[in-house]
Amino acid sequence: MKAWIFQSTTKGLECVDLPDPVPGPGEVVVDLRAAGLCHSDVGIIDGTITEVLGFTPIVLGHEAAGIVSAVGEGVSNASVGDRVAISAMGDGTSGVIGQSTIGVGRHGAYAEKTVAPESELIPIPSTVTFEQAAAATDAGMTSYHAIFVRGGLRAGMKVGIVGLGGLGLTGARMAVVSGAEVYAAEINPVVHPEGLKRGVKQVVTDVKELAAFDLDLIVDFAGFGTTTAAAIEAIRPGGRIVQVGLGKQEATINTYLLAMKDLELVGTVGGTPADTAEVIKFIASGDLEIATKTIGFDEVRSGLDDLARGGVPGQRLVAILEADDQIQGPTVGGVR
Repeated sequence: MKAWIFQSTTKGLECVDLPDPVPGPGEVVVDLRAAGLCHSDVGIIDGTITEVLGFTPIVLGHEAAGIVSAVGEGVSNASVGDRVAISAMGDGTSGVIGQSTIGVGRHGAYAEKTVAPESELIPIPSTVTFEQAAAATDAGMTSYHAIFVRGGLRAGMKVGIVGLGGLGLTGARMAVVSGAEVYAAEINPVVHPEGLKRGVKQVVTDVKELAAFDLDLIVDFAGFGTTTAAAIEAIRPGGRIVQVGLGKQEATINTYLLAMKDLELVGTVGGTPADTAEVIKFIASGDLEIATKTIGFDEVRSGLDDLARGGVPGQRLVAILEADDQIQGPTVGGVR
């Protein structure tokens, strides 16, 4: 099979031929149809977070969707021909970034085939494309977990989204559909209309401007330090701030306001297979369509270079390995 393999920061990605994988007990082989490209892989390639890898050389890529083509001994809930996504964060019990997760501790999605434990498979309805399912495994999952699990979103809440990139736009849409009153802060005015299309009531350029809306929850998808500090100023007393983005690794915050406003500041990373399944439900209902841009499998390396340069604002790059001709019924709706 063809695969993009990472050996070192000096060599980057190389397209090579590897033996087709064989499933072990409790495992399946998935013929990949779509693989999402993530900024985490940019960080691995440029040396920023290379230490998270379990070994090298390794096939990167942790946003995977395809068709089961072989099953190992003991597999009881998956069959050849099943349309599945693979959880980007393992089975949900092994920590936030376990050393067995796809594209980190074992070979990943930048390949024609990959092996996955049965416990990490998430069924894809016939009305959801492989492209959307692959994006759901990370961009969708991370947004859902931040807003609904760590943020505790409920219908009727006033929510602020900081950063309208791929994750922020996806999270904003899910919050709107779930009955929240959503506002956003985004420094790039070109992106503002995309937020409004998804039901955001108002988009401002400065996080501090969110103070006008008496927000119960702010989810910071940017994480540039100043955004975190401004969220503490802007949120109502008793509110909660969820930190997702890591634009900078450190922040100076006003601990006086944190204490005197009786605030919660919590962190989040990734999510669980159950979170991904919920995102796929949003997509299947027609209420959500993750903004994506498709590329060919031979463009994985150049696509990651584009991400490194910041050249794909507000969209998730997804490499398509084969045309998705199994979709039944109308294309999913929602706003891109």
